[in-house]
Amino acid sequence: MPRRRPGQIRAGAPARHRTTGARPVIDGLSSQALSEIIRLERTRNYLQPGDVSAAVGLWKDYVHQPERDLWHDYEWGNVHWYCCGNPLEARALLDTVMQAVSP
Repeated sequence: MPRRRPGQIRAGAPARHRTTGARPVIDGLSSQALSEIIRLERTRNYLQPGDVSAAVGLWKDYVHQPERDLWHDYEWGNVHWYCCGNPLEARALLDTVMQAVSP
């Protein structure tokens, strides 16, 4: 029986590398802080990979709007939050994550 070449075997095997989309990208955080966030996203049942970075981005975009009226949005909400995410819920998630990370 002829032997198959290693390249042919590897071509049929599924790829086992990590995708770069699963790694959180948050400007200003150290590598230790990012690894702590990755650990939390893997071990907590209320977090999915990428939730923290999405919450940071949503909150950052919300607070940098010049026309924002926080009290109005808190009281009545915003119709676009149903499709694009609620920044106040993102802030609550960030508060929970800040309590969960090690000092």
